[in-house]
Amino acid sequence: MRLLARSATLAAMAAALVCTGAMPASAKCQRLGFLVNDYGKEGPTKDATNLLDKYIADWTKEKGITKYSVGKKDVSCELFLNLIVVDEHTCTARATVCWEDGAPAAPKSAPLVKPPAPAKKPKAAATG
Repeated sequence: MRLLARSATLAAMAAALVCTGAMPASAKCQRLGFLVNDYGKEGPTKDATNLLDKYIADWTKEKGITKYSVGKKDVSCELFLNLIVVDEHTCTARATVCWEDGAPAAPKSAPLVKPPAPAKKPKAAATG
């Protein structure tokens, strides 16, 4: 019994090491999702997944993130409207996006440059 408890503890520790080793220590992550409501179930499932990919690409570009990884995508669907002939489903695709901590969180803007002061014109001598 004691051996079983020890092996279970070792297995849990090994699983924790595998999970933490998958991501760099200085990574930031964000869970993103995209929702689609349409007739049937196959169509909205496929559309939610495809539109999530496009949203992730747009979101990372907007944030100035060039190198990122996308975790496993999950899609869940709920029956929205039950019409006897056809059903309408709401499907949500979700995934975790991770990037290195050194990547900018927002696009960097060009530094402000102060224009040089205009040169002063010499004053004309007063003629009398």
